[in-house]
Amino acid sequence: MFLKNIDIRIKVLFLIMVLLLSLVVVRVFYIQVFQYKKLNGLASDLWSRNLEIEADRGKILDRNGVVLADNLTTTSLVLIPNQITDKEGAVEGLAGILGVSYDEMKKHVYKKTSIERVHPEGRRLSYEVAEKISNLHLDGVYLVKEAKRNYPYKNLLSHTLGYVGIDNQGLSGLELQYDKYLTGKNGAIKYFSDAHGNKLNLTDVYVAPTSGMNINLTIDINIQKSLEREMDNIVDMFEPEMALAIVVNPKSGEILGMTSTPDFDPNNYKNYDSSVLSRNLPIWASYEPGSTFKIMTMASSVEENVIDIFNDHFYDSGKVNVDGSILKCWKAGGHGDQTFMEVLQNSCNPGFVRLGQLLGKERLFSYINKFGFGEKTGVDLNGEGKGILFPLSRVGNVELATSAFGQGISVTPLQQVMAVSSVVNGGYLYTPYVVKNISDNTNTVVKEYHKILKRKVISSKTSAIMRVALENVVAKGGGKSAFIEGYRIGGKTGTAQKSQNGVYLSNNYIMSFMSVVPANNPEAVLYLAIDNPKHTAMLSSYTTTPIARRILLDIIEALDIEKQDGEIEKDLEWNDKITYEVPNVVGKSYSESKKLLVNFEIVTEGDGEKVLEQSPSAGEVIEDRSKVRLYLK
Repeated sequence: MFLKNIDIRIKVLFLIMVLLLSLVVVRVFYIQVFQYKKLNGLASDLWSRNLEIEADRGKILDRNGVVLADNLTTTSLVLIPNQITDKEGAVEGLAGILGVSYDEMKKHVYKKTSIERVHPEGRRLSYEVAEKISNLHLDGVYLVKEAKRNYPYKNLLSHTLGYVGIDNQGLSGLELQYDKYLTGKNGAIKYFSDAHGNKLNLTDVYVAPTSGMNINLTIDINIQKSLEREMDNIVDMFEPEMALAIVVNPKSGEILGMTSTPDFDPNNYKNYDSSVLSRNLPIWASYEPGSTFKIMTMASSVEENVIDIFNDHFYDSGKVNVDGSILKCWKAGGHGDQTFMEVLQNSCNPGFVRLGQLLGKERLFSYINKFGFGEKTGVDLNGEGKGILFPLSRVGNVELATSAFGQGISVTPLQQVMAVSSVVNGGYLYTPYVVKNISDNTNTVVKEYHKILKRKVISSKTSAIMRVALENVVAKGGGKSAFIEGYRIGGKTGTAQKSQNGVYLSNNYIMSFMSVVPANNPEAVLYLAIDNPKHTAMLSSYTTTPIARRILLDIIEALDIEKQDGEIEKDLEWNDKITYEVPNVVGKSYSESKKLLVNFEIVTEGDGEKVLEQSPSAGEVIEDRSKVRLYLK
């Protein structure tokens, strides 16, 4: 009986051992097969260390593929303190190369950590400094790749592009607005070390960084360069408090160029005051628009049929009394009898007071709101302003009168450009935008932006009338200095007196010019404004329009705008040069040629009767009494 009990116990114990062994085998099998990857990863993480490799930010390019924001490859210093065998040599050598104190560098070299970044002295090192560190041949001292943002055109488009911080994060402008797209995914060199930081004899693993996505803009660099050049000229000539310019495609809302002064170099943004860095004036500044606002008042009046711009007349005595307030025309004694087309050409304030009265405050301010004033345009940039309008309840007769000619309300430059664009493009108010699309590293577009129609403001018929009216202003009114032979230019000058604490300042104006090219089929709207220019007559027709003309010529070239027929003939002024188109006289007799070339001085070569060649060629436009050389048979 006793032996039998022992035998049973042995069998039970054996079964238990077999069961335990089976459980161990099953567990090992489960770990090896099902949890291998997880446990192997945990083990790897326990022993692996990463030397991070910074990814390049995505590029920012203009509409033609010209790179406006790029990256430079730099290096940064990383220390593995436990791998540094010659610590004193490392401290002395690195301190001398980086220009830091011995004690400061000693803190880094002797720090109890697995990886130590030397910040900021060891960040984004120049090639020369990196080479000196490399030549020290120190164990535990590593140079790893970092990307440094680079703006090859320096100040060009600076407020729109923005800038990045030392860690390559966007801090303003497009760099901030689209940071999540521009930021890439960092890579690393993985090495293996023990708990003390000593490197293990295992193969290093390289994980490549992934660059950020590229931002493709609506900006045309040739137009942008023209704006920047003229900003520099304005600063040199007039020493203004500020100046700005915007060019927009009125048919889509695409911003083709935008700039302001003072600007900055985003490569060295730390050298500038925050008041310069944070102010993108074309979308942020807010001021009284002055006479450029008359475009909207006139368009509203035509749309509402309160006047016939071609046939209805207004008599300007030089001033008008509105509830005891005397509102004057810029011309002493006034312009006398005018059509309302001439009221716009002459920028006659009393004429626009009359238009405001004919519209009434409800209709005028309804159109002001429809044109987008008092609200943000919705441009895809940070920091946009929305201007200031009178609440309708506070609009009396005087406020109605002054608002009609652009005084007493506050608007942003971009609001004005988009409103005028709607006046000339058929009546459509669009949302302005500067980003055309976002693409990955294979140039595959992952996000595309298109024009956004807000609303129809005026009819196509009214828009056509306004295009003719604005062309008349340039050919016969205050915009004559912007006239370009063979190209139909529309425009309107503005001279707005500045106010401070509710009081208008003496001899302190914002001078502006709004222009359209070509007037019959607009492809670009240009707005130029100069705040308190010095050394010039206080008239925008003498200050802004000649500058705008130079920009318009560049726009014509950049957009490949062809000459147009049917332009309104310019009214000549005393200082205008008279020009004529040279007729074709090749093959004609000398006597016939003289009759055709009556406006020129003829110089002949040879003594035949027939003209073989002529210089200048037929079709060229030259000044009155210029020489035309005829080569006779």
